[in-house]
Amino acid sequence: MNAALKEQWDELRKGNKEALFSLYNSMYFHLVRYGLLQRAEEELVKDCINQLFLKLWEKQNTLSEVHDVKSYLLTAFRRLIQDELAYQQKMDVALLYLADSGPQNELSYEELLINSQQSDLLKKKLHQAIDQLTPKQKEHIKLKFFEGLTYEQIAQQNTLSVKTAYNTIYDAIKTLRKLLK
Repeated sequence: MNAALKEQWDELRKGNKEALFSLYNSMYFHLVRYGLLQRAEEELVKDCINQLFLKLWEKQNTLSEVHDVKSYLLTAFRRLIQDELAYQQKMDVALLYLADSGPQNELSYEELLINSQQSDLLKKKLHQAIDQLTPKQKEHIKLKFFEGLTYEQIAQQNTLSVKTAYNTIYDAIKTLRKLLK
């Protein structure tokens, strides 16, 4: 199997789309099983698998030679899942903080239930709104607000001008405000 994966990897590096599909099919169930062991939800695991292979295709020209393709893919996949889980956790904490910043009176059971449902609805709306952003906008929002990078650091990391990074984040925030009204 390792020789076949290595051959598929080498062909992927040459731009062979069939090799990408073969590699995807060869590794799919291994990645699903591994992702579920990371305590991620099934949908997140599937999304991360697709993201991984999309990134591989996008970066096919810059991929280096790998001796153990399976280990490489599992490591890259684990990092992708960990990043997504950390992002979701930060989103949940931020939303809980926003929900908890209201009056600190003791609430009745009904009020607590209503607040909980509203908080869940707000989380769902925010996740849906973020999902509607472009991949670049999502990435920049994540870097700015969840990883705390400056506009300069974001620009440098993505080889962009500072103005482009700023405008991308501004457009993303404008879109989120419009979607959340």
